[in-house]
Formats: sequence, structure tokens, C-alpha cells
Amino acid sequence: MNIWKAGFFILSGLVVASIVALVMYIADPGDSEEIPSGKVASASSNHLVVRATKKDFEGIANTYISKAMNGEKLPVNMEIGNDIVLSSELTVFSITMPVTMHFDPIVREDGNLILKQSSVEIGKLNIPPSTVLKILKDSVKLPPWMIVRPKEEELFIDLSAIALSGNLKVKAKEFNLENDEILLEIIIPNE
Repeated sequence: MNIWKAGFFILSGLVVASIVALVMYIADPGDSEEIPSGKVASASSNHLVVRATKKDFEGIANTYISKAMNGEKLPVNMEIGNDIVLSSELTVFSITMPVTMHFDPIVREDGNLILKQSSVEIGKLNIPPSTVLKILKDSVKLPPWMIVRPKEEELFIDLSAIALSGNLKVKAKEFNLENDEILLEIIIPNE
């Protein structure tokens, strides 16, 4: 057999194997990071319930995302309407594509939030939500209190891990987007 034929078949095999490996890597959501256990506030703390609108919470969330990024370019922008929308950009093979992810908020008993993905838009591509979340997790640096869980198709917001001045802690009590009512509990320690 001609050496050029052999080289062609070897190179073709490597290209096909690379494409198959890339597709398998992208399609596998992998293991999700564990959700931290909720910390219970001490009985000696003072509690204050604050009512916020969607616009208020959107502004607060984007401010804390910006602070957590320490002056770096913001990787995501949060908008709140009938659901929570995270917008970002993903770069795949030197092509930057806009990504819009829609989430439904779920308040956990410990006061943290789970954003359950309801839909995703990546240009005109039809990609499963778990794959988009895996790519987001691997390519976008998010604040440490935003935990991407591709297998579960959700984003965990650890409100207890957000650094607030004066050792304050925040918990979500209610997240009713339909009635534009968000209740947050501010925990002020007695120290």
C-alpha cells in the first residue's frame, strides 16, 4: 500500500476520533457539584423581612455578581420578568454566540435559591439545556456562590455565601414573580 494512502487513512481516523471525543465530552453533563448544607441562624440573631420588586432584586443581583467578579468583565446578566433570564456569551471554536437561559426560581427551606432551567436559546442551535449548562460551567467564570449543576439542569444560588457588610446574611422567603413580590429575610447577628 502506498505510504500516502496509509497516511490519509490514519489522519482521517484521527479526525473522526477527535470529533467523536468532542461530541461525547459536550454531551456528557458530568458530575454536579454538591449543594452546600444550609446554615441555620443562631437564635440570638435579629431578623428583618424586606419586600422587593423584580426590578429591585435584578439590580441587587447584578450588583453582587459584578462585585464578586472583582472588576472583570461580567460573565452573565440577570433580568427578571415572568421568569429569571441569564444572558451570556459562549465562545466555541473561536465563534462567540449569545446564550439566553430561562429559569424558574425555587426557594429552598434553608433560604437559598434554585433556578430550574425551563428553556435555553443559543443562536439558532438546538442544544439540550444540560449541555449548555456544562459549557457555561466550563467556559464562564462565575462567582463562587453561583453553582452550576448541569445534570440537574439547574443553577444553585447560595445566598448564605454572599459577603454582605456587617456580617449580615440574607435568605429568600418568597419568590412570587407573577405578583412582583419577593420577600428576603435579613439576618443581623447580635455581636
